[in-house]
Amino acid sequence: MTAPLPLPPPHAGEGVGGGEERSEAISSETPVIVVHSLAHAAAALKAAAAAGRPIVIASAEGAGIYAGPGWFGALVAAAREAEPQAQCSALLDCGDEAGAALAAIRSGIERVLFTGEEELARRLSEIARQHGVELVRRRPKPALDLADAFFDAGESLAAHCADVLASARPLC
Repeated sequence: MTAPLPLPPPHAGEGVGGGEERSEAISSETPVIVVHSLAHAAAALKAAAAAGRPIVIASAEGAGIYAGPGWFGALVAAAREAEPQAQCSALLDCGDEAGAALAAIRSGIERVLFTGEEELARRLSEIARQHGVELVRRRPKPALDLADAFFDAGESLAAHCADVLASARPLC
């Protein structure tokens, strides 16, 4: 099983380390691919491995609320097992639901997105820090959202991901 990517360095003026709030925690140089199934995650990692590029596998908006961290954690683990040479980190969107964010933190999801109240975010941030998890406050812009390709076959998905990774250029 591949280890998750280390957290990218913070942008100027932002905090450092897991558990601290940051306005934009995901580096703009790391493509974010939104996945909705195991086939999506496996295809994204296959393309990332072939391109030699790290990626962020992000859940759909609010997936931490309706699908939960158990599903997302298992999805990421299975995709990593299928493509062990791929480098990725995971981001579970828990919207403004503190309970969902807390469950995701406790389950060890690397990055948890929480958009709720500031006071709750401060409390969750401290808990996240204690668990080695990064609390993200703003959803990063995806390079690709595979929602429209929900029923596509694996090779088609991987080709689509590869096209996006080939065209995504790091911003300076």
